[in-house]
Amino acid sequence: MGSAPRLIVSLTGGPMTAPTYEELAALRAVGAVHRVFVPGSGESRLVVTRDAARAALTDPRLRNDIRHSASWDSDGGHAIGHNMLQSDPPQHTRLRRLVAGHFTPGRTAALRPRVERIAHDLLDALPPAGTADLVARYALPLPVTVICELLGVPESDRGTFHTWSNELVMPTSPEAAGSAATALTGYLTELTDAKRRTPDGTLLGDLVAAADSGELTPGELLGMAFLILVAGHETTVNLISATVHGLLTHPGQLARLRAEPELTEAAVEESLRYHSPVHASAFRFAAEPLELAGTAIAAGDPVLVSLAAASRDPAHFPDPDRFDIGRRPRGHLGFGHGPHHCLGAPLARVEAAVAVRLLLDRHPALALAAGPATLTWRTSTLLRGLVELPVRLG
Repeated sequence: MGSAPRLIVSLTGGPMTAPTYEELAALRAVGAVHRVFVPGSGESRLVVTRDAARAALTDPRLRNDIRHSASWDSDGGHAIGHNMLQSDPPQHTRLRRLVAGHFTPGRTAALRPRVERIAHDLLDALPPAGTADLVARYALPLPVTVICELLGVPESDRGTFHTWSNELVMPTSPEAAGSAATALTGYLTELTDAKRRTPDGTLLGDLVAAADSGELTPGELLGMAFLILVAGHETTVNLISATVHGLLTHPGQLARLRAEPELTEAAVEESLRYHSPVHASAFRFAAEPLELAGTAIAAGDPVLVSLAAASRDPAHFPDPDRFDIGRRPRGHLGFGHGPHHCLGAPLARVEAAVAVRLLLDRHPALALAAGPATLTWRTSTLLRGLVELPVRLG
């Protein structure tokens, strides 16, 4: 692995950037675990093979709670409450159980007609021909509307909420992230107070009731509201736009999907593998000394699992850099793995499949309105997504 840590993420006055797929492949070719340096976080171990990634994500000695970090002294000032992503069993188990029933495949299937209605309304608002930014006009408002309706966020607040959310998951600067955290904390505090005064049967209303009955602390209520609102749409925005991008930049695959619309769900799965909207896991911290894929990890050391690298591991996905909607990529890590596997995966899959299918039905001549090389992918250590997706509609 060499004596010097590799620089995999930089923050030089602008957006954070993550390693490219080519860089990840080069690392994976020479080892499963690498010592890297992440500005703002320090040295870490980066896991880049699928087998090592699955082992790391299920190893109980690797904890999500930052207090297991050897360098921990505070949350950095940007934490909003205490949520599932930053906790471990038994706390994680208790928190997840409180909301898991809202995201079962059955509950998600019942939401499908509403998802379709929202998608139709957004498509109706697009011009029948000409160009449009598919992120701003379609891929973003669809999951934002769905999760905000589920939780009970007023329609008038949704645009502002997304601005704060996006800044927190893909920060443009530490100062901007801090301001967004402060603003969103205040907003969620007011919103939960409103649900307490006027119960409304929404998921957030149920969480407020759980807090009032002693099942959640005030900090956990705030953290749960934050996590569900943010995770409930940020990754799905990226998944929808990346799936459309993958199809429009691979004409043969687009033609196949138009001829075989029953492959829509398979196309979404391949996009999860190929584009990895969630680029990496949250940091894990070794609660005790351990060995991972032959690499010694000291107690307190951080570990970052590259879901993107794992999902393009040629040992499990032949010709991994080829986008193939007929692949059926079982075992990809697009939604993570283990106890922290994405709770909202069923809903994200439904939203993406509905969005892609209805878009292609409505616009048979859909095409990119800009060269693929000119498009900007906004990345952080955690997420990767298109800033804009300009398309010709007809």
